[in-house]
Order: sequence, then C-alpha cells, then structure tokens
Amino acid sequence: MREDLREIDPDILSVDPDTLVPRWLSIDIDQWTRRVIRRTFDPDSGSPYWLGRVEGLGFDPLDITRYEELTAFGPFPVADLRTRNPEELVPRAVPRPLAGRIWDTGGTTGLPCRVFYTPDMLRHRGVWRRWSFVREGFATGRTWLQATPTGPHLIGHGVWEVADLHGGQVYAIDMDSRWVKRLIREGRLADVEHYTSHLLEQITDVLDRGGVDYLNTTPALFETMRRRCPKAVAGLDGVRLSGTQINAAMYRDFLAALEGGICGISYGNTFGNAACLGVRPDGRTIPYMPNYPQVTMAVVSKDDWSSVVAPGEAGQVRLTVLHQDLFLPNILERDQAARYVDDDWPCDGVADVRPLQVTNSAPEGLY
Repeated sequence: MREDLREIDPDILSVDPDTLVPRWLSIDIDQWTRRVIRRTFDPDSGSPYWLGRVEGLGFDPLDITRYEELTAFGPFPVADLRTRNPEELVPRAVPRPLAGRIWDTGGTTGLPCRVFYTPDMLRHRGVWRRWSFVREGFATGRTWLQATPTGPHLIGHGVWEVADLHGGQVYAIDMDSRWVKRLIREGRLADVEHYTSHLLEQITDVLDRGGVDYLNTTPALFETMRRRCPKAVAGLDGVRLSGTQINAAMYRDFLAALEGGICGISYGNTFGNAACLGVRPDGRTIPYMPNYPQVTMAVVSKDDWSSVVAPGEAGQVRLTVLHQDLFLPNILERDQAARYVDDDWPCDGVADVRPLQVTNSAPEGLY
C-alpha cells in the first residue's frame, strides 16, 4: 500500500461511504493539490506526459502550492487524450506494466479521448456513486437493469458499482451511443428512430420478465421510454439517470410517471462525476456537487475561462481532475450551468446543466 495515500486516507481499503465521504470532504484542497502536483511531477516517478511538458510550461509546477494557482497550466489540451498513449498520463509510481481498463469519451466532437483508470480511481468513483444511491433512497440487495452506453464507456461500469458495492443483481443491455451520434450527424433520423426502438425492445424484454426494481439509464432514453412504455415505467421502484439533458420540468414528469418511485440523478463524464443534491424546494433548480477532492468544478465566463462567475450566474463548466494517478487541470466542458455553492462542500458545484451548444455536428444523442 502506498504510504502517501494511507496518510490522507487511513481507510483506503474501505468502501463505506459513511466513513469515506466525510473524510474526503474534510480534506484541504490546497494540501491535496500539493500532493497531486508532487506525485505528478516527481522527476523519477512522475507522469511521462507531464514531465515531457515541463519545459514548455514557463514555470516550475513544483512551485504550485494552492488550488487557485492551477490556472497557470491553462486549459488542458484534450486533443492530447485522442492521440497519446493513456499510460503516459499515469505516474510511474504506479507499477508497470499497468493492468486495468482504458475508458473512452463519447467522441461527440471527433475521435474519443482515452484515459486509464487505476483501481483507486474506480473505487473513488464507486464509493461516491454508492453514497448517492443511499442518499437517494435506493435500497441494497435489489435487482437493477443497466441500460446505458457499454463497452468502452465508463458509465457502463455502473454494473460493478451496483453489484459489488450496493449488493444488487444487474441485468444489462447493449448500447452504442456513438452510432446514434453518427446517425444524427449524417441526418439519418429514421435510423435513429429504429435504433431507439431496438433499445426499448431490449429494455422491455427484461422488464417484462418481472423482478426488476430499478433502472439505470440516460435522461434522453428514459424520456422516450416514459412516452412509449408508460406501464413499464410505472412498474419500477425507481430510476437512476446520468446525463446532461434533464431539467426541472422533465424531473417532475419522470416522478409522475414512476407513480411513487424514486428518481436519482448524476452529472458527469469519463473525466469526473457530480452527485445531485436533490431538486431544490423552488422546483426549478437541480444542483450537483463534484466527487471531491479528486474532481472539482467551476463555472467560468464564456469569454474568459479563468474568470469564475458569481453564485447563481451562468457560464461554461470548467472541470479539474485531481486524482493522484491522473492530473487534468482546467478542462473546458461542452456544458453550461449556473454556479452553485453549498455550505457542506469545500468547492463549487453546478446547477441546471445543459449543453453549451447543440448542433448536428456535435449531437448529444442518447445522453
């Protein structure tokens, strides 16, 4: 076991969110930033990718002492994640050869980006997911249907998160979200309709057998299911949704369609996730807080990526990944949101997320 992780996380092998989440939320973000920077830029055991960029940075990254100073790196060039070997981002402190999964983004605006997730990273994501399940009211030991993108997409890892961390049985279907996006870009809307029907047939085939309590899917697909298969939706005890295309009106429609079932929501992508804190009492605001401290978010001016907007104001989502085994500062997302502040969180969150711009050349598809 690595000594540095044990110092800051004595319960490294635990997966109990009641133990780990409070501990993570108590971590000082500047201390964590220094830890990640030292590990990433260690001359002997750091990340080959980042060590190769040191000379071009114009400053010594080891001089970084505070989280706010990470803006010195500028926006992260996500194009590098399309062409570089994902192993290069991982510090050499992680024993070679690496063993584990490489995950892809959806490839909405071109070739997919690829990142390697170490076991620590998967555990961190999984614990936060289980924390959300418990908070939202999803009971352990139930049966789920995972109807999300699969294969190289990290959202498909939810099967493990439910089965191993939440004590459930899981059915799953196949979903190729990239195919739908390609069909939309090519204007083949009839084929999009056929593929959507194919997905719904897979879902209803499982649900018709009985015994499924919860569904894990995307807002766009669940909206279609709500309209076409209302009886199947009403028969669920709950649904867990991950994606960007959900607003308060959709949330109310989903709850009504579930007829007493629960609706949990999360926001994120291959780089990092955020948990929904519940729809606010005004019924209009849907806030999300990132999986701190390894994931942080800010809302910045659309005209100045380094300028954080005032609470409640809208802007572009800026994501920073601070895993000890993956450092990705200042990713400018394709989403816009309102800046959200919560007294229980050491960092900012986002609310009312929606795509920054939706075009046929960059469709959201089934998300």
